[in-house]
Amino acid sequence: MKRLCPAILVAAPASGQGKTTVAAALARLHARTGRRVRAFKCGPDFLDPHWLALASGQPVHNVDLWMTGEDDARARLHAAALESDLIVIEGVMGLFDGEPSAADLAQRLGLPVLAVIDASAMAGTFGALAFGLQHFRPGLPWAGVLANRVASEGHAKMLEDALAGGAFLGAVMRDPAFTLPERHLGLALAAELPDALSRLDTVADALARTPLGAMDGAALSRWAVPFDAPAPRAALPPLLAGRTVAVANDAAFCFIYPANLDVLRSLGAEVVFFSPLSDEPLPACDAAWLPGGYPELHAAALSRSARCLSSLRAHVQAGRPVWAECGGMMPLFEQLTTSDGQTHALWGLLPGRVVMQQRLAALGPQQLTLPAGVLRGHTFHYSRCESSMEPVDCTVSVRGGARARGEAVYRSGALQASYFHAWFASSPEATASLFLGPDR
Repeated sequence: MKRLCPAILVAAPASGQGKTTVAAALARLHARTGRRVRAFKCGPDFLDPHWLALASGQPVHNVDLWMTGEDDARARLHAAALESDLIVIEGVMGLFDGEPSAADLAQRLGLPVLAVIDASAMAGTFGALAFGLQHFRPGLPWAGVLANRVASEGHAKMLEDALAGGAFLGAVMRDPAFTLPERHLGLALAAELPDALSRLDTVADALARTPLGAMDGAALSRWAVPFDAPAPRAALPPLLAGRTVAVANDAAFCFIYPANLDVLRSLGAEVVFFSPLSDEPLPACDAAWLPGGYPELHAAALSRSARCLSSLRAHVQAGRPVWAECGGMMPLFEQLTTSDGQTHALWGLLPGRVVMQQRLAALGPQQLTLPAGVLRGHTFHYSRCESSMEPVDCTVSVRGGARARGEAVYRSGALQASYFHAWFASSPEATASLFLGPDR
């Protein structure tokens, strides 16, 4: 059964144009009027969804034609449409960047595109850029264009006059208060800022003064998208039934797709949480997951987490599985050198050290091939690992169909670690094997 629901994909000509701010402000604007808003993030990003979740008051899932797959994306959007008045999807990078791109997602699913353009240093060129985004690919669904970081009302009028067709949906003025703070991996976490919601409200107030923000339910209906019901899916086999999976979850270990937790529970696992940063010992469990995050920002505290380390070491020595990805892997080594040159003694469950870099060390889609199946995901990190361990050769990177050697996987008994971030729904069977052990 098809379900009609207004939906908008917020895109831009490049990163850094303000699309996260606008997408979150749009979601917040409508959520605080009582509309039911669901937000999604195109691509594998962990950080933008935190802001979108704060804005919408709902969990935020990722949709990506390669990592999550088209069927998965369609199913999540259809489920959201059944219970929502508006769906906001934030794009990734520039509209046509990547393979597949945000434009591919919009065209495949019929999502109208709102282009957010940083117009702070342009006038007539704004029209050319907007025209190019709209017409570069024939048949691209189009909602209109929003000018961001505009200097004045006069500037806004120049930008509107520069458009050759296409809907001008308003201008958001330049204001430092509208900027969301960033660090090396992207936006700061919304939970770290006590005024995060008031920041979004400030931008939402500004957006409310534009034609885009003034749209009511009737006006939004022109962007209604018919979301098809997915084909019935077989229930997941209870491969983790009766097992408890402990998940590290705090400011140092916070890169967790909500959908990944859903997969663990659908496989029958009981999910419990603990905080290594608070030196909480590992709860009673059959397996542990150390997700990515920011251990480099908390290296001193993690070096003192004696109770957590003792329980984790006992867990590993007992042969119980651990899956550690990216930031979750970093403190498992003997040392971590931060970007300021300080070296911290860490947990020493794996030989070697991790060194932070000033520049990006790896970025891109990846997949992990295991006996039980192939997990899709990505890599994104600023550190390098130096270890005497021989990695397990079981990863393949994917970029535009090319095949090359991907991130190393380190294995010590039932402990497996890699810079690779996994999307569990891409292979629930392979996911289960991570928490049953490498021999299962």
